[in-house]
Amino acid sequence: MVLRVCKYGEAVLRKKAAPVPVVDGRLRKLADDMVDTMHEAGGVGLAAEQVGRQESVCVIDIPDGCETQEDAMFNAPIQMPLKLFNPEILMSEGSQRDREGCLSFPKIGGTIVRAAQVTCRYTDENNLPQIITARGFLARAIQHELDHLNGILYIDHMSAVERLEYANKLKRLAKDNGGVR
Repeated sequence: MVLRVCKYGEAVLRKKAAPVPVVDGRLRKLADDMVDTMHEAGGVGLAAEQVGRQESVCVIDIPDGCETQEDAMFNAPIQMPLKLFNPEILMSEGSQRDREGCLSFPKIGGTIVRAAQVTCRYTDENNLPQIITARGFLARAIQHELDHLNGILYIDHMSAVERLEYANKLKRLAKDNGGVR
């Protein structure tokens, strides 16, 4: 089922997700619906806050061709779509600077610096603990979605100059969606 994506200005986007004690059928359905929603919207990641929920759940699906060949080979063992419950970054290294967008910020994109590689611990949909290490675009997506789960938005990482460039669009978007910035 496709869910409504919350937009900048809605208070839920600034709330921190609550850990889930166990992954049950209800949460598996939420993750499946989030994958459908992400695909329908043309995104590569989606966090529960973006669909108005506060559980610590996010999904990621990196399409073929989005990563360098080297990163794609490194990330190959990670099956997509990735459904992460209670994810946390254990280690990060290096840095990468690239453009990012977000389904909660239509037609607004910015250049963001993030770690080049991350190691992430999470629970999978079978309640099994997992640890993955990802590079490149997948590492960027993991960081972006985990930020959402902590009430942090990608615009918080933009330079002051870039935020100023989008100030009017952000103000309008926030006003149209409840006014929370």
